[in-house]
Amino acid sequence: MTPTDMLGFDPSDPGFLRDPYTRYRELRESDALLRTRGGLLVATTHELCSAVLRDARFGHGAPADGEPPRSFLLMNPPDHTRLRGLVSRAFTPGMIRRLRPRIEAITAGLLDALPDEADLMSAFAYPLPVMVISEMLGVPPEDHERFRGWSETLARSLDPIVPPDLISRTEHDREEFRAYFRRLIALRRERPGDDLLSALAQVEELTEQELLGTCVLLLVAGHETTVNLIGNGVLNLVRHGVLGRAADAPQQVVEEVLRYDPPVQLTMRVALEDVELAGTAVPAGSAVLALVGAANRDPAAFADPDRFDVERTPGRHLAFGLGIHFCLGAPLARLEGEIALRALAQAAPKLELADPAPPYKGNLVLRGLATLPVRLNGRA
Repeated sequence: MTPTDMLGFDPSDPGFLRDPYTRYRELRESDALLRTRGGLLVATTHELCSAVLRDARFGHGAPADGEPPRSFLLMNPPDHTRLRGLVSRAFTPGMIRRLRPRIEAITAGLLDALPDEADLMSAFAYPLPVMVISEMLGVPPEDHERFRGWSETLARSLDPIVPPDLISRTEHDREEFRAYFRRLIALRRERPGDDLLSALAQVEELTEQELLGTCVLLLVAGHETTVNLIGNGVLNLVRHGVLGRAADAPQQVVEEVLRYDPPVQLTMRVALEDVELAGTAVPAGSAVLALVGAANRDPAAFADPDRFDVERTPGRHLAFGLGIHFCLGAPLARLEGEIALRALAQAAPKLELADPAPPYKGNLVLRGLATLPVRLNGRA
């Protein structure tokens, strides 16, 4: 069975990587809930994706035998409720507000070091969120760069179809990551610091397996999505000639980027009981793919949805999901995106693309650029 048979599109096709939204529109216009040749149900509209994400009758399937410990992202209540409650203490509005000065300082330092011609992904979009989440977890600065390879591999493993050549690499990187954090957790238990990992390591209700799964989630979800938010944001702002708007209204700009070109393109749910969805019987155990990228361009929810409009009143986009699995790190991602895009627009208002069609990574779930070569053309 080909990826197209299973998903309704070929995620490796270069044309799809450049512009998945044309295919999404075709799927949405064909049916709100379509069944692919491979038997997968795909929700394509904003209304239907919202319904699936909110409905407690949809969740995640039981882990397979031998599957590595999961993060709470892939758990159902009550385990999800317990673990999310523990981790959420680090992501309260007050905690996020207190991070602003540090995020601004990191951003300023990265921009000061940015050469006049640079790959914005490796020099700015990547290091900013990885430095933030690493500091939150208490990871020593000298180890930040080690995360790059691990994170890219683990992010790719989120895709519903993983190429065979990546499976062994994924297992290898996951084990390296887990071994690293086992050592760091043991260290933080002996000598706690003022960081999230130290706090979690002292929680007796958390098993080591649960703690390791949470670390994986915080690393990948805590920075990969923000890397893509910054990259997708800069690309679309410059392409449409509105980079300066990020200096004036960064919150509004970030919301439009999240709607128009979301870092998370889709998410999977499993029916936990027999469900009827849009007049279709969905037996327990059946998978439903919620196509967030299509829902965010649904004309029933957004006027002129294929237009990148930074003056648009922020709407009900699904970039961070809905329901009990709504992204815990959404406030942090928004804050980092706002600070990064605003500072860049202020520092380099004449920035232009050195490559008008920069390449995308081959990921399906997490949509982001592989590189983004730019010319600053002077600084403000």
